[in-house]
Amino acid sequence: MNVLVVGGAGYIGSHCVRQLLAAGHQPVVLDNLIYGHRAAVAEEVPFYTVNLGNEKEVGKILRKESIELVMHFAACAYVGESVTDPMKYYFNNVAATLHLLRCMMGSGVKKFVFSSTCATYGVPEKMPLVETMPQAPINPYGQTKLDVENALKAFAAAYGLSFAAFRYFNAAGAAEDGSIGEHHHPETHLIPLAIDAATGARPPLQVFGNDYPTPDGTCLRDYVHVDDLSRAHIAVFDYLTTPGAALFYNLGTGTPTSVLAVIRAVEKVTGLTVPYNLAPRRAGDPPALYADSIKAQNELGWLIQYPDITSIVATAWKWHEAHPKGFAK
Repeated sequence: MNVLVVGGAGYIGSHCVRQLLAAGHQPVVLDNLIYGHRAAVAEEVPFYTVNLGNEKEVGKILRKESIELVMHFAACAYVGESVTDPMKYYFNNVAATLHLLRCMMGSGVKKFVFSSTCATYGVPEKMPLVETMPQAPINPYGQTKLDVENALKAFAAAYGLSFAAFRYFNAAGAAEDGSIGEHHHPETHLIPLAIDAATGARPPLQVFGNDYPTPDGTCLRDYVHVDDLSRAHIAVFDYLTTPGAALFYNLGTGTPTSVLAVIRAVEKVTGLTVPYNLAPRRAGDPPALYADSIKAQNELGWLIQYPDITSIVATAWKWHEAHPKGFAK
């Protein structure tokens, strides 16, 4: 299948491109390279540097490459920034997606796989999270993703768009061969920050709160390997053949891991000490967030190949060790 991967030079998108190739599909990447890295995508993959607001050019790409399905990973995803600069998030995450969807409708492309987030649930009353729980985002980032989910439901009903929206938990890890991995600026994810603190590339890690009602007092989160995420996106293709299909899935391991447990895993894998300082809680951080992903496993046959934090950290370390400066030359 010819698949347009929007945001295909970013962290999750670039791993999905590799998985598409491995599964025998033909990916085409569209990325404006504001957050993505050209080096994350193999040279032989068709690559277009275009903004989604340029509907004329996006439409040309859809038709030229005979695109059959679009996977959309391009979004601003810093929760704190979404609070201080919500306009950026509404334009990039909502308006740009609407431009893309209008191009798709005009080009007769009606299969769509959307990168959503567990942030649409807000602060849930119980764990684990299942897809039918109420969605009440507490920040503009989560709200923009929910706005797109709602638009997709309306488009499915009105235009016959078939879509799947995957609500991620904490994407983590790197390609098993260490060739591509996580390189954000700024970096906010715990595992790369812990690795960099251990190697001395960054100051000591900040641990925000150690008085939560959890076994060791630190927050519990669900870390899911980026390649496991990618495989779920591809597994849903066969379920988008019915016009108007509207599918929602949580993607996580279902096993919560504390901040201190992540630190211990990094120390075990690297053989280094992770220096850290305790800091006050951050506003809006729930004590625990983890998924019930049984629906994806049962309906899509999704298999989690990296079920524990140590195996996930091991792949991240392989990438960091081989590329201490990430994709920078």
